[in-house]
Amino acid sequence: MARIIVVANQKGGVGKTTTSVNLAASLAVMEKKTLLVDCDPQANASSGLGLYPEKCRDNLYTVLYEPPSAARAVQGTEIPFLDVLPSSTDLVAADIELVGRPGREFYIREVVRTLAENYEYILLDCPPSLGLVTLNALCAASELLVPLQCEYYALEGIAQLLRTYELVRKRFNPHLGILGVLLTMYDGRNKLNRHVKREIWKCFPRLVFDVMIPRNVRLSEAPSYGKPVLAHDIKSRGSEAYLSLAQQVVRRDPGA
Repeated sequence: MARIIVVANQKGGVGKTTTSVNLAASLAVMEKKTLLVDCDPQANASSGLGLYPEKCRDNLYTVLYEPPSAARAVQGTEIPFLDVLPSSTDLVAADIELVGRPGREFYIREVVRTLAENYEYILLDCPPSLGLVTLNALCAASELLVPLQCEYYALEGIAQLLRTYELVRKRFNPHLGILGVLLTMYDGRNKLNRHVKREIWKCFPRLVFDVMIPRNVRLSEAPSYGKPVLAHDIKSRGSEAYLSLAQQVVRRDPGA
């Protein structure tokens, strides 16, 4: 059965999608059969792997209410061992449509369950909000990975996310654990970055990954080519960081 990892932070611009795409690609390069589920209506994780909503007939929204048909929406990529369940702008409607439905928190979970036996890793990329789609993703996963930008408001944002995490564990998904906190966009020359890093290590000494994702031009360029950074420039600092992260994620396997 797959390890199901949700990549979430309600703050925008912290590297969620960059992490989802490049961690998925790095696991695939390690020959781990991996599925990336794009839960964000902006569909940036999909386009970051060369899958554009207007060219995909089926997507997460079209199978959301028909979980047995989920496999028809799964798309292969240029990277062996890596598939994508793409998103579309239609997914915006789900936050409204699900409100009155029974079991509204578990629709994405049912979609993922129909696919789980085909993969070793399933990653869910969330929108920058704590709406029903993000709640669905949290209820579908067994592990939470939190990307955290090294900036002034980082700790305030993670405190809110962790309150939501505890609520989800208590009411909906007692099996959800924290895989780790990932520091992103780190620049060691920046005094504020260094200060925030120290504070986060103090607050979450056992949760922070050893690797930090640096600010890196190649990492920023890759999405415009519809590629993960590994396919854009495998020798870049961004590629090295995400390969290292993938190794740490594999080592942290709670079932190992």
